[in-house]
Amino acid sequence: MPHGSLTLPARLCLLAWDPTGTESVTARLVRAGALTELVRRGLLTDEDGIATPADLDTLTGDPVLDGLLELVRESLPHRWRGWVGLHARVTADAVREQLTAGGWLRAEKKRVLGVFPSVEHVLERADAVGVLRQEARGALAGSGEVSGREAAAAALAAAAGVPGLGPDGDRERFQERVGELVERSGVSGVLGELCTALTPAP
Repeated sequence: MPHGSLTLPARLCLLAWDPTGTESVTARLVRAGALTELVRRGLLTDEDGIATPADLDTLTGDPVLDGLLELVRESLPHRWRGWVGLHARVTADAVREQLTAGGWLRAEKKRVLGVFPSVEHVLERADAVGVLRQEARGALAGSGEVSGREAAAAALAAAAGVPGLGPDGDRERFQERVGELVERSGVSGVLGELCTALTPAP
């Protein structure tokens, strides 16, 4: 699977992966990516700050996105910030399984305390993930053309504090650049809310 075909939550799952191979996916970041993807596809809209399904029938064909869309449809209305954390692990786990099926990750069985069965996911395509990180750093540095999806991915990852994507020097200029990427995403209103929700408290 070429990385250009990755959905936004899958791209963010890989961007947030610890390059040492440690499984450290941030569920809230992946959930924010899934919400953004659904907005970009016109399946979720903003109604006075509430995440609102555009209709009750359309699906994407992607099990991760459709699972979240069905959850939003069947739940009480919530603001975007609420959806960032609500059952976020479900979305993150589904993305991990999807990436495993696509060959990006490898599932290794192990036992916790030598007794309880568990599965650890290991990064299988570190070179391709390195390319994703390079693209995100380039977007944040302001170099080259950036698509709406790349802009959204870089802005969300920066807001969440993904290691290796933070400012090298001028923090104020870095924040300005994140704002520019939010505007370039094509879904700036919702994306701004999601970035705020992901930003660690000072």
